[in-house]
Formats: sequence, structure tokens, C-alpha cells
Amino acid sequence: MASAGVVYLFDVDNTLLDNDRVIADMRQHLERAIGHERNEEYWKYFEELRSQLGYADYLGALQHYRVRHPRDFHIVAVSYFLLDYHFANRLFPGSLDVIEAFKPHGVVALLSDGDVVFQPLKVERSGLGEAVDGNVMIYIHKETELDDVEARYPANHYVLVDDKIRILAAVKQLWGERVTTVFPRQGHYAADASEVAKYPPADITIDRIDHMLAYQPDQIVAAANRQ
Repeated sequence: MASAGVVYLFDVDNTLLDNDRVIADMRQHLERAIGHERNEEYWKYFEELRSQLGYADYLGALQHYRVRHPRDFHIVAVSYFLLDYHFANRLFPGSLDVIEAFKPHGVVALLSDGDVVFQPLKVERSGLGEAVDGNVMIYIHKETELDDVEARYPANHYVLVDDKIRILAAVKQLWGERVTTVFPRQGHYAADASEVAKYPPADITIDRIDHMLAYQPDQIVAAANRQ
């Protein structure tokens, strides 16, 4: 594959799509479907797995719950909820505009992590997969798969947009000035001041994803050399 000049890599959850709102909607739905006590139990498994894996594993939490309650068929409400959920309604304002704005200036791709069922569904149902012309990568831990990213999308320069400062710092350490890191301060990870303080600042920090539209492509590339 020929190298592109610039490849723009966008995270999904809490970068382009408000996943915190998805979880809030799901909590409310399950409260009605399985009751407060078992709803809280499901989310306990969910948070334990998210802490271990670093991404939202709805399916894994569902399996944990099911092992402990094999006769509780109400929990399938989780699957139905996610299968029918209108993820496109939870895109952050301007997400698709940002994708369209940078497509003329390089290759735009999604670089996400998550489970093998609901994360691809989320990408498809939100319209993000179509918006990036099918350029979608979903890993278990994307920061450990950069060699595969480079093989699939070779480029002179990368722009990584992600709400997790930990991910941005890890990629910056490996790619150095070959990558511009962009940190949209959206979602609960970005709002955790103590966690953010543990890592070097991103090359560019913005309050919202649509604020990326204020930057010209050459400004974004040049920002990689400022530190």
C-alpha cells in the first residue's frame, strides 16, 4: 500500500460519540427491566471489566451476570437495548463535520478498542463507519497495535484524536514527532483531573471535537514539533 501524506485517526467513544450518554440511557433502561439491585450488580461487573480492560465491555459484563443468574432471562434486555439503540443520536455535535473537513487532506480512519460484537455495531449504527469510508480498526488495546496500524495505513504523519490522555501519551512516546496528538476534553476520562495530570499534555487540547474545525491541516501537523 502506498504511503499517504497524513492519516487522521479518530477514537470513537467520548471522542466522536457521547458514550457516557449511552451508558446513562442504558442504566435507566435496565433499572426498569431488571430492578435496582440487579441493575447495580450488572454495572459492578461492567466497571470491573472496564478497569481491567480499559474499554467498555457490555458483552463481558453480561456474561458475568448470566453466570451468576442463569435463570434470569430479563438480562437479555441489555442485548435488545444495544441492538435497537439509535447511536447516531449520540454523536457529538460536529463529529461528522470534522471527519468531512479532513478527508480532502488525507486518509481518515477510526482507531477504537472494544468488544467484538457491540463496538462494531456502534460504529455501523452511528454512521461513523460509512463516514470514514469503511476505514475502521477495532483492537483490544490499540496502543499496542501501532505496527499493524502502520502496516494498514502507512503515512508520513499521523494525527491521533482521543479522549484518553493515557493513550495519547503512549502513542506519542512511540511515534514521536511523526504524530500530532489531539485531546478533546469530553467524557469522564478527560474530566478526571488527577488522571490527566499523570501524563504530558497533548500537542493540541480542545474542549469539544468540533473545535478541531478551527485548525488548518498544516497547523495540526506542525503542532507535533512544538514540545
